[in-house]
Amino acid sequence: MDSPVPPPPAPRPRHRDRHGRGMRGPIAPPQVPLAASRADAFDDLVRDAADRLERRWPQLADVEFAVQEVPWPQDTAEVSGDDAVPLGRLIGAAKDRPSRIVVYRRPVEIRAKSRDERALLVHEVVVEQVAELLGLSPENVDPKYGED
Repeated sequence: MDSPVPPPPAPRPRHRDRHGRGMRGPIAPPQVPLAASRADAFDDLVRDAADRLERRWPQLADVEFAVQEVPWPQDTAEVSGDDAVPLGRLIGAAKDRPSRIVVYRRPVEIRAKSRDERALLVHEVVVEQVAELLGLSPENVDPKYGED
């Protein structure tokens, strides 16, 4: 008499753990700056610069601050005559949206050699765009503008 053949075992799910060492965890805990990506760190620099200026200029509360990786081709065409890549841009308000200040991450990162230099350059770009928005000179928007 034939005994019933048991079904084949279900395939084991494949794990990254091929050598029995356990699953790998994050390299650093989330609260450590190493865990933040370069894009996140750049966003924080723009947010810090905007917050500093909003304390001095309350009318900036209605302005959107944004980060874009690189300028669109039409953004570079607006630069006056030369082949320079813009670091930021002011987009005026329309009836359905507020004014927007955009900082371009990659051009700023390429020009800055260190993290401190990057923070200073981001702040200067934001100050210049706010000055254009308010119709003032950058020195009037931030008295420390241009100081190293």
